[in-house]
Amino acid sequence: MTIESHTNDAPTPVSAGSARSSRETAAGVGLSLTGSLSNQTGAALAALAFPAIGPAGVVAVRQLIAAVTLGIVGRPTVRGLRWAQWWPILALAATVCVMNLALYTAIERVGLGLAVSLEFLGPLAVALWAFRRSREGLLAVIVALGVYVLVLPGPSTDYLGVGLALVAAACWANYIVLNQVLGQRVAGITGTALATMIAAVVYAPLTVALIVSGRLHGAALGYAVAAGILASAIPYAVDLLALRRADPGLFATLTSLNPVWAALLGMVTLGEYLTAHEWIGMSLIVASNVAAVLSLRRAASRSRAAAPELPLTALPIQAPPVDQLPGDDQLPGNAVVSPGRSRVPFVRPLCSRRRPRTAHR
Repeated sequence: MTIESHTNDAPTPVSAGSARSSRETAAGVGLSLTGSLSNQTGAALAALAFPAIGPAGVVAVRQLIAAVTLGIVGRPTVRGLRWAQWWPILALAATVCVMNLALYTAIERVGLGLAVSLEFLGPLAVALWAFRRSREGLLAVIVALGVYVLVLPGPSTDYLGVGLALVAAACWANYIVLNQVLGQRVAGITGTALATMIAAVVYAPLTVALIVSGRLHGAALGYAVAAGILASAIPYAVDLLALRRADPGLFATLTSLNPVWAALLGMVTLGEYLTAHEWIGMSLIVASNVAAVLSLRRAASRSRAAAPELPLTALPIQAPPVDQLPGDDQLPGNAVVSPGRSRVPFVRPLCSRRRPRTAHR
């Protein structure tokens, strides 16, 4: 007897869910690139206002716009906040004040591309610190080499400008860590919004002084406001939308383009052209960040793959006493939540009948 096998050579149709996921990812990539481009465009326009109001004046206007934006979106409240929540908010406000002023002053002294490339060391350091393994130690060596090639210290090096860019990098790393703390202690974006408002209050006297002196007008005012919108309001909005559509690891990888955007916009807007060694150094830093993000994603994938899926009977569930169970009108279906520290749900068997409650406990 001959057995004939028939194969289906027709292409497998792509499911609607897969096509939608691809479209969502593509939209997330586009939004992420839009946010980073908008951020660096705002920094380039801010540099155009430096001759009239200085870096500190631009920071003051930018903080005011950021505070208004986050205040409208987040509608933060101070009701019920305790010291354990207030201290990271105050620390974040101080970090924001120093970070933006240090970065803009560095841009004025060493240029947009070099300053942003050095500032990018902040999140890269956070990523490398998450591993602390030999392979990531090699990445740290590559980063150090990239910084040296980027700066190429010499008699004409503006060490103060380089130092301010590194201060901005340290503040950016601190900004990431403090936002993680706030995310665990304060709901929503209340912590970030309050920190931004406090920073705006700190810079308020300078804003008032610029208005009274008549320096905050015309082109300087337009550039400063545009910098606040492009570097604060738009990146915040599009980053939220991008993170809803794209994988966080992909989003973090795309942020590596910030130094590239800065270098290109510095050439187009400010006439700042990087030399060959600056392009090489920046490329090493960007490549190291991409490698660090990919390592994070691989480690996370291995952790998920290694985690065993325990059956429900293997979970350490301790049922509460029968007389402490809530009524049927308080729970959906047969779900019961165990009191105490453990929040592991368990299912009450359908065949079980609960003992009626006693009148007194």
